[in-house]
Amino acid sequence: MDRFTFRLPSDLARRFDATAADHGGRSRYLRTLMEAAAQVPLPAPEPGPPGTKSAKLTLRLADADLALLEAEAARAGLLRTQWAAALIRRRVRGRPQMTPPEALALIGIRRELHRIGVNINQIARALNTAVMEGAVLDLEVAQLAAFAAEIRGHLSGLDDVFAGNLAYWSAER
Repeated sequence: MDRFTFRLPSDLARRFDATAADHGGRSRYLRTLMEAAAQVPLPAPEPGPPGTKSAKLTLRLADADLALLEAEAARAGLLRTQWAAALIRRRVRGRPQMTPPEALALIGIRRELHRIGVNINQIARALNTAVMEGAVLDLEVAQLAAFAAEIRGHLSGLDDVFAGNLAYWSAER
């Protein structure tokens, strides 16, 4: 199977994901758009690698329960099947299940932490190679302290994301 890879501005990707959520998710919606553009039907999907089987689980819900499930899944930016599977995976595996907005937030936090790390490396390199006077050294140390505080803030944001995610998928909701 061929793969297409391309970069998008974050805003466009977020808007596309919001639209795609109503059409079966990112991959399914992209395939639908490409099929329409090429006016060629999609081939049948190829079986996955050996040993990766999935099983179908069928649930019967009352209309009111199904409506609540669909509303909750929509709030999370997922299809009802994706939401139910994420709930089951969370309970049986005990790991966070990220929705598209949460994943985007984590990517942003990772990008910021990387940027800060690069700046700290530059400051450390400058401190190791230069002989600085008291005032200049004090400024560099103050800058390092500011970066440390910023990192603590981003790590606190990560803690909040994980705590919120785990609380969302827990049975105590």
